[in-house]
Amino acid sequence: MAQPRKPDEPNRSAVTLLRSMRRLWQLTEPYRGRLYTAIVLAGLASAVWLVVPLGMRELLDAVFEDANAALLNQITLVMIALFVGQSLIGVVGYYLLEWTGLRVVTDLRQRVYNHLTTLGLPFFADQRVGDLTSRLTSDVGTVREALTNALVELLTKSLSLVGSVGLMVMLNWRLSLVIFAVVPIAILGARYFGLKIRVLSRRVQDRLADSTAVAEESLSAIRVVKAFARESYERGRYTDATETLFRTARHRMVVEQVFWWTVGTLFMAALVGIFWYGGQEVLADRLTAGDLVAFLFYALNIAQSVGGLSGLYAKFNSASGASERLFELIDAAPRVAEAADPVVLDTITGAVRFEQVDFGYEDGATILHGIDVGVEPGETVALVGPSGVGKTTMLNLIPRFYDPTAGRITIDGHDLREVQLDGLRSQIGIVQQEVHLFGTSVLENIRYGRLDATDAEVEAAARAANAHDFIAGFSDGYDTTVGERGVKLSGGQRQRLAIARALLRDARILLLDEATSALDSASEALVQEALNRLMIGRTTFIIAHRLSTVRDADKIIVLNEGRIAQVGTHDELFVRPGLYRELAVRQFGEREVEV
Repeated sequence: MAQPRKPDEPNRSAVTLLRSMRRLWQLTEPYRGRLYTAIVLAGLASAVWLVVPLGMRELLDAVFEDANAALLNQITLVMIALFVGQSLIGVVGYYLLEWTGLRVVTDLRQRVYNHLTTLGLPFFADQRVGDLTSRLTSDVGTVREALTNALVELLTKSLSLVGSVGLMVMLNWRLSLVIFAVVPIAILGARYFGLKIRVLSRRVQDRLADSTAVAEESLSAIRVVKAFARESYERGRYTDATETLFRTARHRMVVEQVFWWTVGTLFMAALVGIFWYGGQEVLADRLTAGDLVAFLFYALNIAQSVGGLSGLYAKFNSASGASERLFELIDAAPRVAEAADPVVLDTITGAVRFEQVDFGYEDGATILHGIDVGVEPGETVALVGPSGVGKTTMLNLIPRFYDPTAGRITIDGHDLREVQLDGLRSQIGIVQQEVHLFGTSVLENIRYGRLDATDAEVEAAARAANAHDFIAGFSDGYDTTVGERGVKLSGGQRQRLAIARALLRDARILLLDEATSALDSASEALVQEALNRLMIGRTTFIIAHRLSTVRDADKIIVLNEGRIAQVGTHDELFVRPGLYRELAVRQFGEREVEV
C-alpha cells in the first residue's frame, strides 16, 4: 500500500520541493545530452535577446542624435540577422526540449505502470483504479512541464534577469534603484504564494483523481447502474466530485491571480517611475533617448523574468505535489516479495501441502486457523462450508497472492516463499465465478493463457471447453470483439472462454472458485463437462456451494469459522454427523446418499 500522505508543513516546503525536483531530475539522466544542448541553445537565444535593447538604443540615437542614415541601415540589418538567428536557435532548442520531455514522460509512465504490476493484491485492495489512472495521466503531465519547459525557462529567465540587471547598472545605476526596490518584495511574495499554490495543487490532483475514480467505477458497472435505475444517483455523484474539483481549482486560480496582480502592479508602478525619472534625466542631458528606451526594455525584461521565475516556483510546487503522488506508487513495496535467489519451478507434479497455516488480512481478525492438510498430485479437493469461512482465502494463498501470517504452504516440498513467483503462477490455472475478459477478440482472450499458442491450439482449447460452436456462430468467429469485460457474451460463454484459456495454459494445479454457481442448468452442464476435461490429470481445488458439483471429489475439506472441521469423501462425510451432512441434507434431503 502507498505510504500515508504527510501533511503539508510550511517549514518543510522548500526541503520537500528540492527533494522532489532532485528525484525528477534523475529521470532525465539517459537524455542529458539532448537536454544540455537544448539548455545551451535556450541560453544562447536568451543572450541574443539581451543585445536587442542595445541595438534599439543605437537605432534611436542614429536617427535622433546623429541623423546617420547609413548607420541606421547597418544596425537594422544586424537586428534582422539577430532575430532570424534567435528564431532558428529557438526552433532547434524547442524540438530537443520537447523530444526530451515526451521521452521522459513516456519512461515515467512505463516505470510507474511496470511497478504497479509488481505489487500484489493487498495493494490494489486499498486503491481505486480511477485514482491510479489519474496518476498515470494527469500527474505525469504536470511533472513533464516541470522537467523540461520549466527547467529551461528557469535558466533563460535567470540569465535574462542577471544580464538585464548588469546592463541596467551600466546604463544608469541611479535609475536602476527604482526597479531593484520592487524585486525583493516580488521574491518574498513568490515564496508566500508558492507554498499556498503547492498545497492547493496537491488538492486539485487529489480531487481530479476522485472524480476520475467515480466515473471509472460507475461506467465499469453500467449494467448494475441501469438495472437499479441509478443513473440520476451516479450523475449526482460525478457532479459532486467535479464541483469539488472546480471549487478547489478555482481557489488555486484565485491565489495565483492575486499573486500575479500584486507582482504586475508593483512592476508597472516601477516602470512608470522609471519612465518619469528617466524622462527627467533625458531633459537634463544625463541620458539619451536611446538609453531610456533600452533601459525600459531591460526593466521589462526584469519584470518578466521575476514574474516568470515566480510562476516557475508555482509550477515546480505543482509538479512537487504531482510527483509526491507518483513516487508514492514507485516507492510502494510489494507485501509479497520474491526471495533473493528463488527456486524456479520448471515442472511440478502438483503435491500441495498446508502446514499449520494461519492467515489474517492486515489490520483485521485472523481468518484461517491452523490449516494443516496435504493434497496429492492429480487429486481433486473440494472446499465447502458456509460463506465467509475462508475458502477463497485458502485458494488465494496457493498462487501466493497473499502470504500466511503463520505456518507455510509447499508445492512439491518447496516453500512458496522460496520459489519464483512467475514460475509458480505459470503452474496454476484459475477459473473464477466472475470471469474477467479483456475488450479484445475471442482469439486474444483465449491466447492470454499462453501467448505463443497457434490459432490451431486456441481452437483446440475452445473445442475442449465446449466454446467452439458458439464462437463459430459469430459473424467474425474468433476475431469477434467481446466488449469490455466480455459484456457481449453470456455468463456461460464467458466461463467457457475462461476454461479454454486455462486449458491452453496446461497448468498442473487448477483452482476453481464457484465456476458454475451463477449459470443456468443448460450452461452449467456445458461448463461442467468442459471442467471435467480440464481437471483430468491435474491437482484441482474446487469451491462450490452446490454440493452436487463436488461429491465426486477425492477429498472434501469442510471449513467452519476458519478451521478444518471435517475431511473425507462425500460418502464418508454424509453418513457422519457434522457440518457437511447438515449442508447436504439442507440441499438434497435425506435421500442424497442414494444419489
